[in-house]
Amino acid sequence: MPSKTTDISIKAIAPISYTLYYGTFIHTPTLTNLEISFNTIVGVNSQGVIDYIYKEYHPIDHNSQSPIEFFCKQQGTYTDEDVNFIDISRDYTKFFFPGFIDTHIHASQFPNVGIGLDTPLLDWLNKYTFPLESQFCGDGDKKMEFAKLVYTRVIQRTLLNGTTCASYFTTIDPETSNYFAELLLKLGQRGFVGKVCMDCNEPYPKYEESLEDCIKSMNKIIDHLDDINPEFDTLVKPIITPRFAPVCTREMLTYLGNLSKRKSLPIQTHISENKSEIELVAKMFPDCGSYAEVYNRYNLLNEATILAHCIHFSPEECQLIADKNCSVSHCPTSNTFISSGEAPIRKYLYDYHINVSLGTDISGGFDSSILHIIKHAILVSHHLSMKPVEETAIDCKLSMTEGLYMSTMGGARAVGLEDQIGSFTKGKKFDCQLIDLSTTTTTTTATDVFAWQVPQASESADVKYAKMVDLLGKWVFSGDDRNCVAVWCNGRQVVDKTTTTGVDAKSNGVE
Repeated sequence: MPSKTTDISIKAIAPISYTLYYGTFIHTPTLTNLEISFNTIVGVNSQGVIDYIYKEYHPIDHNSQSPIEFFCKQQGTYTDEDVNFIDISRDYTKFFFPGFIDTHIHASQFPNVGIGLDTPLLDWLNKYTFPLESQFCGDGDKKMEFAKLVYTRVIQRTLLNGTTCASYFTTIDPETSNYFAELLLKLGQRGFVGKVCMDCNEPYPKYEESLEDCIKSMNKIIDHLDDINPEFDTLVKPIITPRFAPVCTREMLTYLGNLSKRKSLPIQTHISENKSEIELVAKMFPDCGSYAEVYNRYNLLNEATILAHCIHFSPEECQLIADKNCSVSHCPTSNTFISSGEAPIRKYLYDYHINVSLGTDISGGFDSSILHIIKHAILVSHHLSMKPVEETAIDCKLSMTEGLYMSTMGGARAVGLEDQIGSFTKGKKFDCQLIDLSTTTTTTTATDVFAWQVPQASESADVKYAKMVDLLGKWVFSGDDRNCVAVWCNGRQVVDKTTTTGVDAKSNGVE
């Protein structure tokens, strides 16, 4: 058990029984493969790990045995009394989909969602962001109460939208960052905690730290997260977070690059979001040939690095990022809201074979739902495709499959957990959401599905698959959080909207 958490129940390590899930499972194990498996049995053990998968199970083909009877007889180690059973197989408007992975989100900025429309990036930081983040700093109970209010809400909101893992930026403050890590365990979300590192914030000097303070803070956070994680799994992990090059001295960047290597910690930062930002970096680091080269110079580019935005890369930077096996976090709502630009994601995916994931970028981004980020990523790619050929690549459009992949397996690769989450595969953790396209748990439904659009058991496999793809399109382009009716992380249910006691602001043990 964690040694420093509070005395309320901790969802991330709550005991669970063996559970069988039976129904339609949809995932994107590769960038171009949308796999839809009907009538599939998935078994999840007490550690939250998928250890059994049987596709296309039909009782009529097995002496009319129910899925749970078949499983128990086949395995020989369980009885039906030992196993929980969740069956959605009779309703094709319901399906299981992997939990979303948000690879770029500022937890501390959640109150500013929707604020600052079209304000350029550097002005937006000074006017809205730095004043807000400063409220998480200082001494006393005031900052902790503020952190409790904001951090609880952002974790709840992302969970309700199906996000089971996220890479978060917090602030320069270590105490509230450690509290945020505890909240992730408490509420049951897998996460990376990035204490923002910045020692050269000339436009807003009230919000910066010394290198010495940064070193102390990082040690405090790394030690604390080592203490609070359960023995059987690392559910919350620190991530090295230079905010971005313009607010970091060379000494700070050197320290962070060395720390990442010494502690084998991942890295996240911003890059090439705004043209004025790029010009500023060129002035501050004249000995580096590009923005990407600044990070490379200080050993901050490797296979565990997540680079947010990446809108205005040169071909040389693209090749450097590819050579270093970094991941891009595409944040289309933020890029549009702050008028930063349109990232050519398909070029990164296919011309340079760069892994791309998705980020909400709260609060530059105005939406905490990765589902909506998929939609905007696709729409931004369509806008790029409508520009004159000489201005962009001919083939810019992202497919729905590519968008879904970036939201799951692309994210899993970005956070270094591709062998643990992101798809339904034996040996992986059961990080999952249950999607219901005909839900009536609220006064209005999020999507409108007509009877003839729903797959029927009597139809051929090809017809059922085609209809299911159409239903996915309805979900991606017209769905919202109302369709996400249940969420599991690490095999433990952390959201249940199907009952009156489901997860909400009053039922998480947070007062």
